[in-house]
Amino acid sequence: MSSTDSHANPPSRRAAPLKRSGSPAQPHEKGAPTGLATAVPAHPTRFMSATRMAMLTLVTVASLRSLPAMAEYGLESVALFIIPAVLFLVPTALVAAELATGWKGGIYTWVREAFGNRWGFVAIWLQWIQNVVWYPMQLAFIAVCLTYVFGVNIGNNGFYVAAVIIVFYWASTLLSLAGKGLFAKVGSWSGIVGTIFPAVLLIVLGALWLTTGAPVQTDMHASAMLPPWTGIASIVLIVSNVLAYAGMEVNAVHAETMCDPGREFPRATALATVLILLVFILPTMAIAIAVPHSKLGLMDSVNLAFQEFFTHWHMAWATPLISLLIAAGAIASVIAWISGPSKGLLAAARTGLMPVALQKRNKEGVQSHILFAQAGIVTVLALLFVVIPNGDTAFATLIGMASALYLIMYMLMFAAAIRLRHTKPDVKRTYRTPAMNLVAGVGFVACAAAFVLSFIRPAGFTGISGVGYPLLVAVVVVVLGVPPLILYALRRPGWDVRTDEEKADDQAILVNPAPKD
Repeated sequence: MSSTDSHANPPSRRAAPLKRSGSPAQPHEKGAPTGLATAVPAHPTRFMSATRMAMLTLVTVASLRSLPAMAEYGLESVALFIIPAVLFLVPTALVAAELATGWKGGIYTWVREAFGNRWGFVAIWLQWIQNVVWYPMQLAFIAVCLTYVFGVNIGNNGFYVAAVIIVFYWASTLLSLAGKGLFAKVGSWSGIVGTIFPAVLLIVLGALWLTTGAPVQTDMHASAMLPPWTGIASIVLIVSNVLAYAGMEVNAVHAETMCDPGREFPRATALATVLILLVFILPTMAIAIAVPHSKLGLMDSVNLAFQEFFTHWHMAWATPLISLLIAAGAIASVIAWISGPSKGLLAAARTGLMPVALQKRNKEGVQSHILFAQAGIVTVLALLFVVIPNGDTAFATLIGMASALYLIMYMLMFAAAIRLRHTKPDVKRTYRTPAMNLVAGVGFVACAAAFVLSFIRPAGFTGISGVGYPLLVAVVVVVLGVPPLILYALRRPGWDVRTDEEKADDQAILVNPAPKD
């Protein structure tokens, strides 16, 4: 998600704030709706350039949280970043661009048009729920940053990490319930300051480290670029890179605002891919060259790198400051994200896909009951840091859970793109993916492979057995991923709480045919 963090996707993560998920077809009628393709609006008078699109994508996807996982590999991380970029990032961007310029509404609409309302609901649910799993990861990262701010060595204390996750998340939820929109704006800028600036600073400090002859903690020979094969578990953390690149489908909706999407969007994708790789690879190398291998961890390597740099140059006072900046950016991204992803789910839910109780909104119009539900899930997931004594292992487990959930959504998206190209060829797309079957097929296979890897415990992690890890990930994936199927089977006419005006607006959107090529 990258989640800026991508999730950062603001975060890497992960992931960018989700757009409104369009209006579902009548949920009380089984089967895929037909003839519901919607026209994309005419080109705006001001067009988005390829460079601006690339920068928008960079800010959305870039995330510091993803760097520590790869720092352990040193130069080997270059291949581990490039492989998922080619097999996942690029196919996602190209396929989502065609879907976005053919159908408004995002992942719900795309999958619904291909496979019916049931699977469209599953897709938007997965896009929402993986964000819920991302929150504890982002907040655990914040918890570790704060230990460097206050100079206390409690980053590996599970109770401390869990407490920070729970307190900060519930506080952020209460702020989001105010519904003023202020924190979303602050979060956008703070995400840039707390993510892009530290990443650039890491690159600069790493370059100075090399040029001044400081001790290098990783092998810098070209031969070290090929990751050694010591079994599947040795490269399982590549799954975290797939999660870091997630969210490309969100920015694809802007392809229709380009003057010539067919020519300019591929250029924007190529430029964005190069920039994202630079932002990921160069800071990762900066961490690897400065931090001894024995100290590297999933949660604190970024802070350790700054500590090594600043201590070496007698600027130890700067470590708490940069750690505070990173924590502030990450906190802002969480606040900005809390209400956003659930809006898409609410838009689908209001047509009768979820019980009325979960559709409740407060006087500010914020989907309060959904926010309380996701806060409850985050609270339970935070306890992983108490149950699993090794903080890095708990963090890796959350990565596996979030990745598995999100990857199912992406497989649905790639499959939908292939199906729609064949079943609805006359729907106008202002951008058409070249060799759709090949591009989407590569993306689908890459997601399927990463999905399998997400159930394998990464090498070197303790605190949970090699059998217990996949079982725990599988249980959470089933518990969090199956509810939309159950809700769809139990749906009732009374769950549709739209006003007559909203229904009319939805129908106007649904039946507006797209012009033929």
